[in-house]
Amino acid sequence: MTQQSLTRRESRENAFLAAFAATFHTDLMQDTLQAGGESGELTLDAFSKRLLDDWSAHSEEIDAMISGHLKGWTLSRLPRVSLTAMRICLAEMLYGEEKKPAVAINEAVELVKKYGADNDHQFVNGLLGSVAREKGLAQESEGETC
Repeated sequence: MTQQSLTRRESRENAFLAAFAATFHTDLMQDTLQAGGESGELTLDAFSKRLLDDWSAHSEEIDAMISGHLKGWTLSRLPRVSLTAMRICLAEMLYGEEKKPAVAINEAVELVKKYGADNDHQFVNGLLGSVAREKGLAQESEGETC
């Protein structure tokens, strides 16, 4: 398969779609992620793979962080689209090399607008913004354009 050049937005979306597919086969997550890239359905470039690897390597920490910001909810009650978008976003914000939290949050919100229910994006934006502020990343986000 030839590696085509993807925009960051396309890379994030493909990582999101691969991660979303993997949520249906959690016992085979790595196989699902690899198959998504090899089947030709998704192009997973280096950035996409790095997002997925960071999410996979830090999934317990990421889920604990999300859980810590839920009020009266559990991870299992969250819409799968929202949860997947938040996981990929937090992997990028906390473990990625680029350190552009405002961009990562904006992209997660756009994915939820595209694939999720009507108002889910507001919840996702609020939770991710809260994590960014808690981790001291909000100041770095100020003034960035998405």
